[in-house]
Amino acid sequence: MFRTRRPHGWRLALALAPVVALVAACGSGSATESGTGSPLVLKVADPGNAGPLAVAKRDGTFDKALAPLGAKVEWVNTTPGFSSMLKLFNTRQLDVSGAAFSPVVGALSKDVAVRIVAVQDPAGKDQSGIIATKESGIHSVAGLAGKRVAVNPAGKGEYILLKALAQAGVPADQVTRVPLQQKDAASAFATGKVDAWASFLVPYQEAKANGGVEIATEQSIGSKDNTVVVFRTEILDKRPEIAAKYLEVLQGLTVAQHDNPSAFENVFEQTGPRALTGARLADAIRVDSEATVPRLPLDSDAADLADVVDLFAGNGVISRKITAADIFYDLKAKLTPDQLAALKTGR
Repeated sequence: MFRTRRPHGWRLALALAPVVALVAACGSGSATESGTGSPLVLKVADPGNAGPLAVAKRDGTFDKALAPLGAKVEWVNTTPGFSSMLKLFNTRQLDVSGAAFSPVVGALSKDVAVRIVAVQDPAGKDQSGIIATKESGIHSVAGLAGKRVAVNPAGKGEYILLKALAQAGVPADQVTRVPLQQKDAASAFATGKVDAWASFLVPYQEAKANGGVEIATEQSIGSKDNTVVVFRTEILDKRPEIAAKYLEVLQGLTVAQHDNPSAFENVFEQTGPRALTGARLADAIRVDSEATVPRLPLDSDAADLADVVDLFAGNGVISRKITAADIFYDLKAKLTPDQLAALKTGR
């Protein structure tokens, strides 16, 4: 049975011990001086109240690891969903974020200069899907025909909807896709301006908890839209060692999350609107315990990427096909043998 209170301090210390050791060892790496002599500021999407990045923000883990390389982290407030952050990447207000294949494909089709440096094997596929309003009377994907469904355009929501429709044999043009980012879609769903919503992660879970009817999940539709780590390309080209160190630390944090998942929920706040309790906290801890370690892309990831690209291209979401060479950054080619050896192969 899951506990709703925070774990004792010794349990958290034990879970994070490998990360602390990793950070302590970072001083042996050679630093690359920035052009101005001041630290490079790596702008990372703020993690909120849960997950490996939240623990890293609280403990200053990335700053400690990146200091020998002449870099530090700045946490940037963003709206939910990578596709809503493209302007931030274009204007150099954001350098790093988690994402999925689909919104990065959409971003590259719009010439946003970002690339994927790491991929996570599938986990938590029941945390995203399609929910319908009670009032709509929809109880299956087939019931979406003739209805209005909110999706974040050229992102995970649109991928989930198109994948579900194809699986159910419903022509995509029989459903009205309403392009809305997560924040606006949540309002439209709550007020009945759309009949259903293809959504993901926290907004999806909140809408479901508030009475939304789940009619499909990423698991049920066989989604190939895997979680990824995305960097602004300029950072990768100029400072690949910073990307490597960031990924190395993130890998250590994710191992700790897998091993002691309760330590990665309610990181800053145990009460209030951002804090989880009860069944939702127990479910979040279960998902944390299934976390897979981000790893450098493999040849096999190209097939999953192609599933997303082909679906988008076939439905007119993108005007040109994106290849694995376009989207995966060859970080391996930029690293020293020692830097490469420090990166795990996944878990």
